Amino acid sequence: QVQLVESGGGLVQAGGSLRLSCATSGRTFSRYDVGWFRQAPGKEREFVAAATWNGGRTYYGDSVKGRFTISRDNAKNTVYLQMSSLKPEDTAVYYCAADLRGGSMSDQRQYRSWGQGTQVTVSS
Repeated sequence: QVQLVESGGGLVQAGGSLRLSCATSGRTFSRYDVGWFRQAPGKEREFVAAATWNGGRTYYGDSVKGRFTISRDNAKNTVYLQMSSLKPEDTAVYYCAADLRGGSMSDQRQYRSWGQGTQVTVSS
């Protein structure tokens, strides 16, 4: 499995921005498709964004399209989630995932490795 560590979460006002990072020490990180998911209190974990191994293709959940951007720097073994125009409903624990079994990149069941999550809180 790939060891993943998220960072960059915090408290931000509505309309603000945050950039999350997900780092790994694995030298094979560039081989993996990666995804971001989030889970709000009392809700199921939902797909946020995903990127193919080279960042050539990206995918977004409907609720974040046009506001969030996923990117990766394979030289730094890091994937990023730039979040803009944040809303209170974006408040959640954000998780990165890697090592896709196959199937849809928006399906959390397809990922073998997960980080511990980072809290994002958006105040109104």
